[in-house]
Amino acid sequence: MRFCLRSIVACLAMMVLPFAAGCGRGGDETAAEPAAIDGSEGGKNRSDTETTGSASGQPSTDPLHPLVVIDTSLGKITVRLDREKAQAPLTVDNFLAYVDSGHYDQTIFHQVIKDHPRIILGGAFTPELSEKKARTPVYNEARNGLKNRRGTIAMARQADAVHSATCYFFINLTDNEVLDYKDGTLEGYGYCVFGEITEGLGVADKIAAVPVHDIDQFERIPVETVLIRSIRQAR
Repeated sequence: MRFCLRSIVACLAMMVLPFAAGCGRGGDETAAEPAAIDGSEGGKNRSDTETTGSASGQPSTDPLHPLVVIDTSLGKITVRLDREKAQAPLTVDNFLAYVDSGHYDQTIFHQVIKDHPRIILGGAFTPELSEKKARTPVYNEARNGLKNRRGTIAMARQADAVHSATCYFFINLTDNEVLDYKDGTLEGYGYCVFGEITEGLGVADKIAAVPVHDIDQFERIPVETVLIRSIRQAR
């Protein structure tokens, strides 16, 4: 089932993060069972130059904070995920299931928002704009205390369903407080942050600076394809 793309600018009052056809809706409309989340504050903001591990094959020794490398046509981005119980264990496991299955290979960043909130969005579409099939939606862990700050990675979801994230993810290029958890309502639940960039933030900025245009059901899609060659766990 396909859905019209919604503009993030027009829908921010409703806490809607847009994504094109499919909108992150998987083959099963029910989300995973809720995990125990204590709502504790977390997610200290790292500097742009701080690194953990290596993107060149060195092992990631912390199973609670696995590293993944997003290899794009404009360079590589290393992301440290947060699997701690009080943060985003279900979301990380969901993301890694897509990573390990090769789902993200040869997909694209299909939307670039240049104003505020400034984000780049990807995770589902091939360069031919064919949507890959998604898994069952994951429980939304947005109330974990992690904030949508510059350099963090978060899950996109349906506007009309809190627990509807599947494979769509976005990278925050500014501090986007408007996307944070505020309350348990549909409008205030926000978007789950589950990691942050440790290397390659400049690559994300480069992606955010590419020219964009509107075509068919896609708004603000890069004029020249920004390819995700692969996403792999760093070992």
